[in-house]
Amino acid sequence: MSDAKSGTSVRDEVTRWFFDDYLATLVGVGSGAIAQGPEFILDYWDVPLHHGTPNGSVWLLDGASVVGLLERNFGRLRTQGYSYTAVPDRKVTIYHRAGAVIDVIWSRCRADDSEIDRVAAHFEVARGSAGWRVVGIQTAPTRADSLNAAWGGAT
Repeated sequence: MSDAKSGTSVRDEVTRWFFDDYLATLVGVGSGAIAQGPEFILDYWDVPLHHGTPNGSVWLLDGASVVGLLERNFGRLRTQGYSYTAVPDRKVTIYHRAGAVIDVIWSRCRADDSEIDRVAAHFEVARGSAGWRVVGIQTAPTRADSLNAAWGGAT
């Protein structure tokens, strides 16, 4: 699916936005390499935001709740020496010009390349007047290197 005005595909656009912009900014702020407060996440995650884990799910209905989710994750990672996130596997699915999903395995690591944790994550993204935004996130801890192995075990 191409955007006739720019000549780029929706897949290319959302992939660049997610991996080159969002992930780079997330890692930079999380590791302290970019000096921004956690409110930057509101440029990437929308309100309301649905967040699900194996322990349950919640709707985050305001900006403070969305920022709080990020702060809790960053706090936990930073206390363990977080430096960067590797992406062992990823898949981008385009629904239409205004909707897509990105599945990834995040391997969150220290500067010495030791792994803090690994999660399979599913991001529902939508394009609106402000551009692409994450509207829903599902995550589950995993040891897998592939999405097929990570999601295949859910029952």
